[in-house]
Amino acid sequence: MMAPTPSSVIQAKLVLLGDLGAGKTSIVVRFAKGLYYECQESTIGAAFFSHALPVSGGGEDATVRFDIWDTAGQERYHSLAPMYYRGAAAAVVVYDITSTDSYTRAKRWVDELQRQGNPHLVMALVGNKVDLEKKRKVGTQEALEYAERNGLFFLETSAKTAQNVGELFYELAERLVKVRPSHPAGMVLHDDGQRRVGGRWFCCSG
Repeated sequence: MMAPTPSSVIQAKLVLLGDLGAGKTSIVVRFAKGLYYECQESTIGAAFFSHALPVSGGGEDATVRFDIWDTAGQERYHSLAPMYYRGAAAAVVVYDITSTDSYTRAKRWVDELQRQGNPHLVMALVGNKVDLEKKRKVGTQEALEYAERNGLFFLETSAKTAQNVGELFYELAERLVKVRPSHPAGMVLHDDGQRRVGGRWFCCSG
């Protein structure tokens, strides 16, 4: 009888980028702590979070340990952003579905990451605040087509209701596991049989 395969632990640097007020911090806090604050203070510079997510698939269990850098959305902090996205394994670009300016800014971040980021970057475009559907200004189909043209995966989320927040990070984790053999920048692989965790973990009901 074969011994069980030790669970692999992948430590991955993840950066969140987007306009002020798009909800980047709320998404991370919902994921990492399962909490939502109606009045979330603006991030100054950048905030750091760490959270592990078990992934099952391909005949092997793995745990992705995200080292998450949540960057400030204010324009005056833009020059600091490369310190956080350079060498990242994954990036989440967030916009507010009720703001066309926020969406335009998100596309600028995508352009910048494609020019200057890790060439193997796993990137997601996220339209946040779907709980404000009646105030929507950015169409789902428009953003989806833009994401497909640029090789991103796309989700709409609500940090407030937790819709698709768990799914976002699980999809990122699955994609990082798939690219693991190439050991892209921003990832560290450990083999740790003691950290085997069964089943999926979600911070939300989706």
